[in-house]
Amino acid sequence: MDADLEVRPPKQRRSREAWNRVLDAGVAILEDGGYDAFTIAAVCERAQVAPPAIYARTTGKDALFLAVYEHGIAALRDEQEVFADDARWAGLAPAELVRGAVAEMIGGSLRHERFLRAVVLISAAHPEVRRRGSRYSQELGEGFGRVVLRAADAIRHDDPEAAVRTCFGTVFATTIIRVAYGPGFATPTPVDDDRFVEDLGETAVRYLLAG
Repeated sequence: MDADLEVRPPKQRRSREAWNRVLDAGVAILEDGGYDAFTIAAVCERAQVAPPAIYARTTGKDALFLAVYEHGIAALRDEQEVFADDARWAGLAPAELVRGAVAEMIGGSLRHERFLRAVVLISAAHPEVRRRGSRYSQELGEGFGRVVLRAADAIRHDDPEAAVRTCFGTVFATTIIRVAYGPGFATPTPVDDDRFVEDLGETAVRYLLAG
């Protein structure tokens, strides 16, 4: 990555607190107004800091945006830990395992949909966001795969791992489209979030387990 886009982390407690306010403010601005509303002036006003507090850590708006992006994505990564929680998945039948993994994957995106909408829509014009988004989706797919492949013996495909990757890609892409463009995109009858999760879970079960 270009060194100009890296962040110089604060060392003193007061500086860390101010920087965390900056990052939280940046996420909130993206959630409320998208990338168009994201400016250094807006972040300073919302975080109640002076511009030097930002320029001491970053070189400008693009570096700040990427720092805010990582701050927002960290919250989603924390929720991915559910895929490593053996107790959450122990003893589930194959269909329950698949439906549960799909629900956890989609649920994280829907809980953070306002933030994700902003970064997904800008990613087409921002190569670094696109690169980081690809890395995040790969990590999510690996967690999803580890859980679903617990049911590998019940998966009705010659290559269960390839089938799970295909399943993940379909569910993830469908979810990102919904997050970016809303529940009414490309459908005459929008469905609520619960029905959306249920329908994709059933689709995954039929693809992986029904043959």
